Formats: sequence, C-alpha cells, structure tokens
Amino acid sequence: MGLMDYLKTQFLEIIQWQDDSRDTISYRHPDTQKEIKRGAKLIVRESQVAQFIYLGQFGDTFGPGEWTLTTDNIPILSTLKGWKYGFESPFKADVYFVNTRLFTGNKWGTANPILLRDPDFGVVRVRAYGTYDFHIVDPKLFLKEVAGTDDHFRLEEFADTMRSRIVSVFSEAVAAAKVPVLDVASRYQELGEALRPVINPAVTAKYGLEIPSFIVENVSVPPEVEQAIDKRSSMAAVGNLNDYVKYQMAQGMAEGAGGGMAASAAQLGAGVSMGQQIAQAFAAGQTQATPPVIGAGATSSTPPPQNPGGGTGGFPDLMSPAEAAKALGVSESDVLTALADGSLKGKKIGTAWRITRAALEEFLKG
Repeated sequence: MGLMDYLKTQFLEIIQWQDDSRDTISYRHPDTQKEIKRGAKLIVRESQVAQFIYLGQFGDTFGPGEWTLTTDNIPILSTLKGWKYGFESPFKADVYFVNTRLFTGNKWGTANPILLRDPDFGVVRVRAYGTYDFHIVDPKLFLKEVAGTDDHFRLEEFADTMRSRIVSVFSEAVAAAKVPVLDVASRYQELGEALRPVINPAVTAKYGLEIPSFIVENVSVPPEVEQAIDKRSSMAAVGNLNDYVKYQMAQGMAEGAGGGMAASAAQLGAGVSMGQQIAQAFAAGQTQATPPVIGAGATSSTPPPQNPGGGTGGFPDLMSPAEAAKALGVSESDVLTALADGSLKGKKIGTAWRITRAALEEFLKG
C-alpha cells in the first residue's frame, strides 16, 4: 500500500449520511476511528442537521448544503481544540446527523388514570389516548435529553421513551387549561387544538421537539361520571319545565278516571301553578338546609310511620317520592328530578328517598 492510499484510509474526506429508512431519527457517522482533515467535505441533505461533538461537548451545527470544513465555518471546534493559528492538523470528532422531517401518527395514551380537578364533579379520574406529529427543532437538546449517545436512534425507541413524557405533559396541560370534564369528553378536536399551545412550549424547552398536530381520539371517565353526564343531558332535553309539567298533568287527566269537568279544570289549574313554582325553584337554584329526618332507620322496604292527619295542608310528616308526587299532583320522576337537583330537599337512606313535610312546604313557598 502506497503512502497516499494509507492516508486515504486514515482521513475523512467526505462526510455524509444517505438515509434509506423511514424510522431513523438520529445517526452517528460510523467512521469514528478516522480523522477529519482540513478541507474535508460535509454534505447535509434536506431535512437533516449535522451536529459535531468533540470530547463530549457540542461543537458546530450545520444545516442543509455542502460545506468545506475550514477554520471559518467551525469556530466552536476551533475554540474547543485550542487552535491558535487555525484549523491545520486533522482531528477526531463525533458527527451526528439528526432527521428534522415531520414524523406523523405517533400514538400516546395514559397507562393509568390521571386525576383532574373539575368544577362540576370535583376530582375525576380520566383515561385518554390519541396521536401526535412531531419534528426536531433543537438538535443539541434532543441529542442531550432524548437520543443520548445512541448511534442509531429509531422511532420505536423514541415512542417508548416519549410516551410517558407526552402523557405527563398532557396531564399538566389539561390541568393548566382547566377544561371541564364535560368538554374533555365531548369536544376532542377542539381540545387537541386548545392544548397544543400549552404542550408545545413544554416539549420544546425539555426535549427540543415541536408538535404541529396533537389529536385526542378518546377520553373515558368513570361510570358514575358518565351517569351524571347522562342525567344532565336528560334534564336539558326536558327543556321548559313549566310546559313539561302542563303536559304531564294533561296526560294524567286523560288517563285518569272521572271527576267531572270542574274537577279536571281545578286539577289543571293546580298543576300549572305547581309547575310554575317548580320551574322558579329550579331557576333560582335554592339551597335550603336539609331538615332533620324522622325515622333514620327506615329502609325502602319498610317505610317509616307517617302522620296522615298532621301538619298544614294535610301532608304527612314523612313521605316517599311517590307520596310527595301524589300530594303535588305530578309524576314521581318529577319529584326525583327535583331531589337530584337539590331544589327539593330530602334524605336518601340506602336507595330510598324520604321527604319531610317541612321540606315540601318550603319547596312550595319558593
């Protein structure tokens, strides 16, 4: 072997990376045993960045183009090497190529439920999953915090590394945005767009990434929260409560037996008045204190003793929802709705409701 052939095997004259894969994020140039001579060519293709590392310290960064390595374009390396009179002697350095193209369709998801503080339901456990796109905007930070010294960092390694980090950032972003659970569970597209400006600063500052698209595909809440959401939807579907009570009274008169036109007219008038009172109570959002319950040991199968003759208006001292509905002239479901809303005060014992005469009279005064 001649001297020239020997020198060619010892010095790097062309440094480049031709990526024939679709899943490589960063790649270290393999000829680490060779030295880089003055005037060597560095070829960086589109969607690539070349990062020099010398003795564990970041050197110069090169974007797309063909570069001739001289003192003028490697000032950081010149400083690190301590070249007083410029780049003359060959040197060794690690050259990492970082792929800056957009990587799409990456999956994220919560392995365990995350806790959110909700204004309607208090603290709620939520599971979520979706997809996101990303690209690298700070190669130095990415190499330092994510890829490390891996000589061939692939997308599957990134997914394992970043999945928990993305979920952590998502949890912090949802908490900071204070999005109600009702919105989280029904407005996925808007939620993703709203969270992206909150997530991006965090992932850019921590990992050197930018997320152009963050998609929430599903958010699931515990069954009890789903039931509360369904109940709210049902109440919204009822619409005008006054009109609803009128309709219920008319149906009851059509199905009921006898009583004459005068009695029917009187019942209709009483029902309309009660419907107006119930609607006003719902609108006002009354919050009266719950009166003491008589017969605390009663259950749904053994109703407590009542005093049918006692009290104003002939109301028993303690009533079930069915008895209260009969006294008000409405359906039992209307009474249960008022109890659930809090406008009618009652005490739930096991699965059964009990309503005091005082609570019913207070409800009618509203």
